[in-house]
Amino acid sequence: MSILSFNDLSQSFGAFDLFSGISGSIERGSKIGLVGPNGVGKTTLLHILVDNASPKTGSVNLARDTQIGYLRQEAMLAFKGREHFTVRQEMERIFEHLADMAAELEKLENQMAESPSDQTLLDRYSKLQQAYESAGGYDYDQRIKRILDGLGFEPENWDTQLDHLSGGQKTRALLARLLLEEPELLILDEPTNHLDIAAVEWLEGMLNAWDGAILIVSHDRYFLDTVATIVWEMSSTEIEVYKGNYTSYANQREERWDRRRKELEAEQAELEKEMDYIRKNIAGQRTSQAKGKWKRLNDKLGVDGQALVMWKTEEKVKEFLSRRVNSGLPQFKMRLKSANRSGNIVLRTTDLIIGYPGAELFTADNIELMRLEVAALIGPNGCGKTTFLKTVLDNHPALGGKVIQGASLKLGYFSQAHDSLDLSNTILDELLRHQHMMISEARSYLGRFMFSGEDVMKKVSTLSGGERGRLALAILALQDANFLLLDEPTNHLDISAQELLQAVLEQFDGTILMVSHDRYLIDRLATQVWSVADGRMTVFNGNYKEFVAFREQVETAESSAKKAAAPLKKQEKPAEKSGLSKNEQRKLDEKISAIENSIEETEAEIESITAELESVSATGDYEKIQTVTEKYESAQGKLEQLMIEWEELSS
Repeated sequence: MSILSFNDLSQSFGAFDLFSGISGSIERGSKIGLVGPNGVGKTTLLHILVDNASPKTGSVNLARDTQIGYLRQEAMLAFKGREHFTVRQEMERIFEHLADMAAELEKLENQMAESPSDQTLLDRYSKLQQAYESAGGYDYDQRIKRILDGLGFEPENWDTQLDHLSGGQKTRALLARLLLEEPELLILDEPTNHLDIAAVEWLEGMLNAWDGAILIVSHDRYFLDTVATIVWEMSSTEIEVYKGNYTSYANQREERWDRRRKELEAEQAELEKEMDYIRKNIAGQRTSQAKGKWKRLNDKLGVDGQALVMWKTEEKVKEFLSRRVNSGLPQFKMRLKSANRSGNIVLRTTDLIIGYPGAELFTADNIELMRLEVAALIGPNGCGKTTFLKTVLDNHPALGGKVIQGASLKLGYFSQAHDSLDLSNTILDELLRHQHMMISEARSYLGRFMFSGEDVMKKVSTLSGGERGRLALAILALQDANFLLLDEPTNHLDISAQELLQAVLEQFDGTILMVSHDRYLIDRLATQVWSVADGRMTVFNGNYKEFVAFREQVETAESSAKKAAAPLKKQEKPAEKSGLSKNEQRKLDEKISAIENSIEETEAEIESITAELESVSATGDYEKIQTVTEKYESAQGKLEQLMIEWEELSS
């Protein structure tokens, strides 16, 4: 059943038509990802759906009594009039009705103390207490704590006023409030902005368990892959619906484009065939048939006028034959090609320590990166990832250990801050600063990266983050490097541009080391994942999904080891049961003693397995960890069964 539908929506700003003819429907419980190129109007559509803006044409219908929660990019506007509230107060405001119920319960308790036999008071109290409990009155404090913790709010920030929070903290505070409110429809505009990977993964779990409907705009393809079950692809004239997650959408979209290309090519071939017939027969014996085809063709192509004028028809035919199916991808064309082959070993480190004098950031496992491999370096902000790249580039000294670059390397570096760009230059001058070429050639080259006409005369300082990224990629593509070091290469790129860059990197004939929060890119490209946590960088061989599975296995093993490390307290032997004969009591004692011996043996076995778990966890061997974990779980199950038997005999 639909909880929100919209029909024939259009929006304009002055003479500029942003979109028109947009229709769609949101069903109860559906989880929808809304994608489309930057500037197509996704955020404007959300504003219309939540009644923050009026469309030029069309209508929006919301099911009666449906509550909408909207995470907007301008989060502070959602706290208007409450800017002086603390984070805690803003969360507790949601549960004011529960606080009122708690106060009423306390009042009734005082009255019952004075009149303990008043049945009317007892009935009122019992009814109110049941309502309070079913509404979550006894656990809402824990709900607030769980959600603030999950979104990365440190307890010391809970009493900070909303207007004193950073932009990212305000967005997280609004998201926390919406999750606590539990609306029937949750609309989220870029919810993963300002969240680290741990918080994003927590949010994914929260939304996967969400009972209501969700509409999400996000550039995070991995997030959409994990949460969305339907994808809406928005253009300026329609929303196309794809069932499945992001990867399923991408595959279906390719199939749809291929089908449309084949259909268009078949139409163009048929058109050429008809025109060939008309040209050959218009002045011959089959003039009437040719004129009939000609007239029908004019009608099909929309040629003006009743008279048959060949040049008009030829012009329309030429226009139709030049048509191409628009894939929706950005039109800039990029290719990365290395000028020469590197040695087989591209990078090797031993006993490496990253940091600054007096401020060690992390120590690293010994690294061996081979030619054509892709290593992804991940970790929380501020842990030292960019410093690591600069150390590899020999732009920053290591605190300890060695970095050994391979033979015949030509390095290309893409900086997250694009700090190699001269902000005072124009786009054209900046390109020419890195590579000498004719002005016409430079303009043509920049056109491949969507800098055309007078755009090339813009100052670098005036460019958006995405435009600077495209310029940096244009310069990188000229370097013919065989070892790329990329620091957040997909930042500020929309989804279609991310897809293009991914395709380019997949075809690259060299080696890549990248720092990225783009888990989708990492999963598709990485052959090694280097993870920084708790002052240590560990190396995992595999893609991102395999790394996550391995990490979860290690966490399970460590949790099991901690449980096993806590000694089980053996209960005192029970006193002899009354009513049993001496012979029956003796047999019972023997059974209990035998079970106690088995419990001791099983506990010793668990201690041994725990030590083995700790040992194999350090090796990073996923299969061994899984095998030993299964042994531990089997022994733990055996111990639990023995304890049940012991308790039954002892009772």
